[in-house]
Amino acid sequence: MRLDKFLSNQGFGSRSQVQKLIKKGFVKVNDEIVKDPSYHIDPMKDKVELEDEEILYKENHYFMLNKPAGYITATEDEEYPTVLDLFSDLPIASKLFPVGRLDIDTEGLLILTTDGQFGHRLSHPKWNIEKEYYAIVEGDISNIDFSESENKGIYLKKEKYQTKPFKVKVLNTSKDKSEILITLTEGKYHIVKRIMQELGYPVLYLKRIRIGNLKLDEDLLPGEFRELTEKEIKDLKKLIKMND
Repeated sequence: MRLDKFLSNQGFGSRSQVQKLIKKGFVKVNDEIVKDPSYHIDPMKDKVELEDEEILYKENHYFMLNKPAGYITATEDEEYPTVLDLFSDLPIASKLFPVGRLDIDTEGLLILTTDGQFGHRLSHPKWNIEKEYYAIVEGDISNIDFSESENKGIYLKKEKYQTKPFKVKVLNTSKDKSEILITLTEGKYHIVKRIMQELGYPVLYLKRIRIGNLKLDEDLLPGEFRELTEKEIKDLKKLIKMND
């Protein structure tokens, strides 16, 4: 791989930007300064340093974000801050994109990656990937029987749409509000809010806590993120039948 392509792929700027860094002598390969952007390296074997900091090669990057409210799930927006703004200090920030979406006021687990095939598959409805949410809804929901929804979903009258089956587990109830876990496999716009509105229990708070077999890291505060472990990546790829 060309040295300039390697640096660009790792998020250190556009091809022209990293070429300038190389020509100025800021880059070393195997402890020797290299000023030729077209110099070929083996990313798996050669040691590459930028300003004396070693760059470890990764073909793709995978992150778990605990999305805070107030950020939209997009790569750019003129009105609101986006989830990518939270990654602005990372060299690869410009190459990341969110997998699926969470509403601006919804918190919780969001995956961001540079892997296009992974992102496309994980968000595609054909794979029926489960997504679990913690929700606080208005009213006492303890008397609702959700057994039918687990078999065939519910019909949204206003939109004339039959949802896919979903599961609801009631955690706590009171006269004014209830805490629930809701698990579903579709990712249509506002789907959790639309389901609970149809049932007569508007959502007051919503947080995604699981995607497939990946659970939100409880140590991550809103706005914090970490890279997925190799096992987490492998387990997700297994769900969507992606070869390593």
